[in-house]
Amino acid sequence: MPEFKGRVAFITGAAHGQGRATALAFAREGADIAAFDVARPLGYPGYAMGSSDDLQSLAEACRQTGVDCLTFAGDVRDDTAVSQAVEATAARFGRIDVLFNNAGICGYGLAHELTEEAWDSMLDINLKGAWMVARRIIPLMMQQRSGVIINNSSVAGLRGMGRLSHYAASKWGLTGLTKSWAIELAPFGIRVNSIHPTGVNTPMNDGLAALEGLTPRQIAERSAGNLLPVPWIEPEDVAHAVLYLASDRARYMTGAPLVLDAGLLSR
Repeated sequence: MPEFKGRVAFITGAAHGQGRATALAFAREGADIAAFDVARPLGYPGYAMGSSDDLQSLAEACRQTGVDCLTFAGDVRDDTAVSQAVEATAARFGRIDVLFNNAGICGYGLAHELTEEAWDSMLDINLKGAWMVARRIIPLMMQQRSGVIINNSSVAGLRGMGRLSHYAASKWGLTGLTKSWAIELAPFGIRVNSIHPTGVNTPMNDGLAALEGLTPRQIAERSAGNLLPVPWIEPEDVAHAVLYLASDRARYMTGAPLVLDAGLLSR
């Protein structure tokens, strides 16, 4: 039997990249999917986001595996959109077992030169957005007395990074949020963990490269400095880690960071 048969995964930033790979991985393991994505351009950071077409093709791909998939175009900063998506998911499936807080952005800039828009957008999407979604899903998990929340942080959530101070601040915030939620929710049987990837081969990486006037490989190598001889990891590597943390195999892991850094943090 598929590992997640009968379970429901709610995934933000699901249209492409890490979110899409994770949604497809859950679907192949029998989970029904709720895919939430902004699905439109954003003023900051200026590279392409996922699209409504991406969401539609994701839904079709999930359904081909034999599961159901709901899609929602919405911003994690918009409480109305988030609430409606969570309510619709609960109405369709009766439960939410896994939340993958994946929606996020990245952008470069020296700390003292960042605009207020850049700072606010980074913190509001990457950190506040995760809280906005989770606070609507946590009560359902508390009623179930079960659930798993996985926050997509970064290696930048465990170290500082030049020209990425606002990004690092948002990801360190996610690390602290993870540990605090783990303490608060353990009595209800809810586990909360974070993942910390190095650079990932996604459209975000391509977009950052274009903004910097570099190739994707150049931007990855400049940002990462991995010990293993790879410029990045693949979205499927992240998906495998998320499925492990969501599974019963990780039933005693909570409040923990899972690092997928190709050795970066050992430098």
